[in-house]
Amino acid sequence: MPVPGPLAPKPIDRILDEAGQGGTPLARTLSAFGLGCIGVGATIGAGIFVLTGTAAAHYAGPGLVISFLLGGFASACVGLCYAELSAMIPVPGSTYTYAYATLGRLAAWIIGWDLVLEFALAAATVAVGWSGYAQSLLADLGLRLPEALAAAPGVGGLVNLPAAGIVLALSLLLIAGNRRAAGANAGLVALKVAIILAFIVVGAWHVTPSLWSPLVPANTGTFGEFGWSGVLRGAGVVFFAFIGFETVATAAGETREPRRDLPAGLLGALLVTTLLYVAVAAVLTGLVPYRDLAVADPIAKAIDAIGLGAFAILIKLGALVGLTTATLTALYGQTRIFYAMARDRLLPEAFAQVHRGTRTPALSQGLTGLATALVAGFVPIEVLGELVSIGTLLAFTLVCAALLLLRRREPGRARPFRVPRAPLVAGLGILACLALMAGLPADTWLRLGVWLALGLAIYAAYGRTRAAPAREG
Repeated sequence: MPVPGPLAPKPIDRILDEAGQGGTPLARTLSAFGLGCIGVGATIGAGIFVLTGTAAAHYAGPGLVISFLLGGFASACVGLCYAELSAMIPVPGSTYTYAYATLGRLAAWIIGWDLVLEFALAAATVAVGWSGYAQSLLADLGLRLPEALAAAPGVGGLVNLPAAGIVLALSLLLIAGNRRAAGANAGLVALKVAIILAFIVVGAWHVTPSLWSPLVPANTGTFGEFGWSGVLRGAGVVFFAFIGFETVATAAGETREPRRDLPAGLLGALLVTTLLYVAVAAVLTGLVPYRDLAVADPIAKAIDAIGLGAFAILIKLGALVGLTTATLTALYGQTRIFYAMARDRLLPEAFAQVHRGTRTPALSQGLTGLATALVAGFVPIEVLGELVSIGTLLAFTLVCAALLLLRRREPGRARPFRVPRAPLVAGLGILACLALMAGLPADTWLRLGVWLALGLAIYAAYGRTRAAPAREG
């Protein structure tokens, strides 16, 4: 059969039919609660435990609270679009699949390549944050790693060994089976939410309100360094924190009742995490002068400022738990994107192989884990965090556009969940994401351009000639 043109959309009916064909299927074990835990597990990680400090110290100051509200608004618009699309097309692939259904194979490849920034680099970013908290906790116990093994090149070391190690360990857990990983994730999510709530309650009693004044520090004369442009840039940087519901959408192929459970899990996770982010940002900037928060473990620094030593250890343990689940779910999401792309032959078929015993894409999980561990070990967190944010915003912009296109092309298709006032909500989502992207530094845009150019070169050399042939029907 001839391969359709690169701009030809793939019919949704064919996408649904192909999802049920092939070899060993993925195991459908996830409920709405399990999906919500995946969303919270993915979302509450480096965004709350690491990047809050970076964004406050360099961009927004106490206005970080407004940055999170802006990010939450954009996420709410995008999240509603995800809920409709994931319930209507309940198969693995998430944004990649929606792009294929609306814009064709070339756009699907580009967004699939972009999603590597959102998932694999997100896992690496969170793992670097995990390393910072782990080393802080070890220092409390009188133990320190050699400097050469404690940080990436360029920031004082040769390799960040703890960051690479946690990625490899979690990859092995995911290879062992989805049910085991989901159970471990649910327990860890409950623990970290309880610890975050404890930080909010205890920290609220010790805040110094004068630290919130001025709420928006005066701009330094450079766009993005405080002032309202800093609030905007801060929102773009911490938008990394809102990738969790994208991970929920990638789990569509392993959900028991996807048309019912996906919207509930996705929107529930978004609501919980946005409220927690805003509260943590307010408490954090009320405990420590914002310029002092440019550290790898800002929440631990805030607790140290209170002087509650035992509680500081508990918070650091909570941060480790939170960063563990965020790394776990990002690694999970990446392999499900690769799984969908490989089924369309845009990647080698090995990435779509499912192990008969564990019912997981074991080979893909192992290769992804190894590559991510190398990035976590050798790349500083500042570069990783901004790349993840711009990659996520690009993907979210496309999701809103996909919803508008499908509403126009297939108005009669069954939609188990419908976005209210869809043109307005999706339009606001697009504008909000583009505004946040505009606030990011120029070098981040340059890195995105280089990354996408590399992806197009790989597509020209591999995916263009090997894409799955069209099927009748």
